[in-house]
Amino acid sequence: SYSTTAYFLNLINKLRDRGVEVRTPEAPEDADAWTVNFYGSKSGIRQLAQINRSIRADLIMPDGVVSSGVLDAARIAANKFISEDGVVLKTNKGHSGMGVLIFRKGDLPKKYRECRKKIVAMLEKDGYWEKFPIVVESLIVPDLRVGGGFPNAEFLIRKNGEVRLLYICGMRVGKNNVFGGVEIGEDVLPRRVASRITDIGYLIGEQYAEDGYRGYFDIDFIAEKKGDVYVNESNVRVTGGTHVYQAAVELVGRSFMKKSFVLSDNVYRLPRKEIFRFEELLSRVKPLLFDRKTKEGLVIASANLLSEGKLAYIIFGRKRRRAILLEEEMKKLLKK
Repeated sequence: SYSTTAYFLNLINKLRDRGVEVRTPEAPEDADAWTVNFYGSKSGIRQLAQINRSIRADLIMPDGVVSSGVLDAARIAANKFISEDGVVLKTNKGHSGMGVLIFRKGDLPKKYRECRKKIVAMLEKDGYWEKFPIVVESLIVPDLRVGGGFPNAEFLIRKNGEVRLLYICGMRVGKNNVFGGVEIGEDVLPRRVASRITDIGYLIGEQYAEDGYRGYFDIDFIAEKKGDVYVNESNVRVTGGTHVYQAAVELVGRSFMKKSFVLSDNVYRLPRKEIFRFEELLSRVKPLLFDRKTKEGLVIASANLLSEGKLAYIIFGRKRRRAILLEEEMKKLLKK
């Protein structure tokens, strides 16, 4: 399953009630399914990080609090913005940039009442801010040279509780903190950062496993310009990079990180108003399609998004520069 939801568990139970043998090697059992929503929430991962800080001193998150209610969150955020020239607000269950508000220097008034009023007005635009707890955090300025500023590590917890690292990557994050894709390669992160996020990921994964979670999860980090690496959030499900990893293993092999550089974009906006038909798209990019001999080229990851004027793709190159050049060539072919 993409995620172990109440609907998925209900389906499994209905099938089993009818005598069907069902195996779910990548999902927790019904009694342990609480781990998905709890650790996949902004407040849940924050609580886990605080508990485990005594075990590992560099397991840190941006300074922040969990608040309930729009007005109290706005009060806390206004004070933090005025004192720190920046603040971040997150709804407890947001994803892909939705449910996140980032205010940088100059975005809000410096007078408390005006600042609070403006924050309240923005929170009241979307109903989910009132439905869930709100996390108010200090703004961390990312170092874009380190995995695009947002390193990431993805793991799999097997049915026997074994925690296995799948890959580390840099996330491709666009405007308004919207996740676009990943970059995976042996040199995508400095060794110091790669080692740190791997160790922290294992520590968190062991806690997930002890509490009964099984399946995929990742840890999103923020690399700060001063050198610190902060835990940002955790996705306790199949992620936006899982299919990239699986494709790379299938097409290049399990040691693909040593042999190639892989990048992806899940929501590339196609450069024209008319909708591409799949056959037309395929014809345009045919010279760049993945070659099983050279282990380089373009893989179209989804045809369904074409109806929305978007394209999901994966690109393989021998090195990062080669992958970027192939991506640029693809965009040129689509613009012609």
